[in-house]
Amino acid sequence: MKKILIVDDVKMNRVMIEEMLEDSYEIEQADGGMAAIMILKARYEEFGCVLLDLVMPGVDGFTVLEVMQKQKWIEKVPVIVISGENSKDTENRSLDLGASDFIRKPFDESTVRRRVRNIVDLYDYRRKMDMKVEKQEEALHDQYELLLKQSKRIQQNNEKIIEILGTVVEYRDLESGEHIQRVKGFTEILANEAMKEYPEYGLTPEQIRQIVAASSLHDVGKITIPDSILLKPGKLTKEEFDYMKSHTTRGSELLQQISGAWDDAFGDVCYDICRHHHEKYDGRGYPDGLKGEEIPLSAQIVSIADAYDALVSERVYKSAYTPQEAFHMIISGECGVFSPKLLECFRNTRKKFEALAAKQSEEEPDD
Repeated sequence: MKKILIVDDVKMNRVMIEEMLEDSYEIEQADGGMAAIMILKARYEEFGCVLLDLVMPGVDGFTVLEVMQKQKWIEKVPVIVISGENSKDTENRSLDLGASDFIRKPFDESTVRRRVRNIVDLYDYRRKMDMKVEKQEEALHDQYELLLKQSKRIQQNNEKIIEILGTVVEYRDLESGEHIQRVKGFTEILANEAMKEYPEYGLTPEQIRQIVAASSLHDVGKITIPDSILLKPGKLTKEEFDYMKSHTTRGSELLQQISGAWDDAFGDVCYDICRHHHEKYDGRGYPDGLKGEEIPLSAQIVSIADAYDALVSERVYKSAYTPQEAFHMIISGECGVFSPKLLECFRNTRKKFEALAAKQSEEEPDD
């Protein structure tokens, strides 16, 4: 049974209202505004409604409303003002302070019963709806947490697949096992500088994370190249070089075959980098001869990172260049034409590139 608090300094008024409502509600009385505030402060959540007189000595009804509004009790407990004050200003002030209804004295029993029932039922319905919304919000929060966990698992799976494929490439290529890690490091440096210097690229930290991870697969197609070509210490013939260049298309086709193992957005980044990291800004690259911004940004970034690492690393067919030589070769266009914007980023991060190259060189074991 819902509990009603009747607040009036006149006992006869309290008793009369109690007799009207006691068959439907549990009644509690307060003989003044201060008594009502003390009761509500201790257990306002127990009441389904407050019936409040305005004109009382000491703490009047307006003060009770002000306190209830300040303490936000009135959001949970509706107030019906019952007053002999008949002016419109009094009614408006009561409603402005949060009262739900205003009943003028003298009143009849049916009016009081009906209005109390309507207000109590309305607030009871609102409470149930609030609880329902709260439960829905909790359910949505739980679903969001689950999606985060699933997203993290997908990310871990993506990285595991990349790690496995990257290891396979390392075993085939006989280059330093640090090549992939260096390319990832150079890619991250360059991508972060591009995000800072050129907002028009629209790069985000999450996109950079994907590009860095996917850079590990830029040469995955080399696992399809015969050893006689891949490991040849001398200069390749034109036919051999043409076959070597096919690692871009072969690798991207391989990634398409396993695309269901990771999410589409990440798969697209992997594909773009694998297929297009040998494209050049002037259209003289391969395999598709893309030009300018036709080349995916991810592939452009990895292209510079890969070219730099290829220059500063010793290979079966060449000695290593110094970081200074590698820098000038890329800037001067000896390694092909790159995006002017990314070359500017490369200039800005030269010291970071050289520091990473030196660090990785120191960590590589001697033969």
